[in-house]
Amino acid sequence: MNKQASESQDRTMHGHFGRFAAVASGWLGSTWAFVGAGLVVVVWAATGPIFHFSAHWAMAISTGTAVATLLMVFLIQNTQNRDSRAINLKLNELIRAMDKARNQMIDIERLTDLELDEMQATYEKIKTTWIDRQAKTIAALKRNKACNRPYIAQSVYLLQEKKVSLRAKARIGRA
Repeated sequence: MNKQASESQDRTMHGHFGRFAAVASGWLGSTWAFVGAGLVVVVWAATGPIFHFSAHWAMAISTGTAVATLLMVFLIQNTQNRDSRAINLKLNELIRAMDKARNQMIDIERLTDLELDEMQATYEKIKTTWIDRQAKTIAALKRNKACNRPYIAQSVYLLQEKKVSLRAKARIGRA
């Protein structure tokens, strides 16, 4: 029973922090938060002459920004983790719902880098095979183009356009 109560309390604490992080990141990412932070800096700079630009005056903004930065790192990481988890769950549902999708793709974010590299190499081979097959199809259609059949000429044109488009996308992906 004690373990169950501890898990319930742990979930409640994480739930409260998750809600706080969502609200805080929404507010802290707003225009008003930026304006507020800018005003704090302006007020701090304006008080410089009053405090004769002392070390304590300089330390105040330094300490404040260091603490705020530390807290924001954890807040941003929590928000990023939640967003990534939600996106992965949505993608998993799409993969599960599609008939031709490979169910091995569900939860691949938990694979090691080596396993991900192997999977990427597999897809590179699939892409290369597909491009080769398209090139052979275009070559065959060009050979048959001498038959003066307009639909064959149209097919050659469409396949060439698709191949050029895919090569452009591949170049963009590598950049």
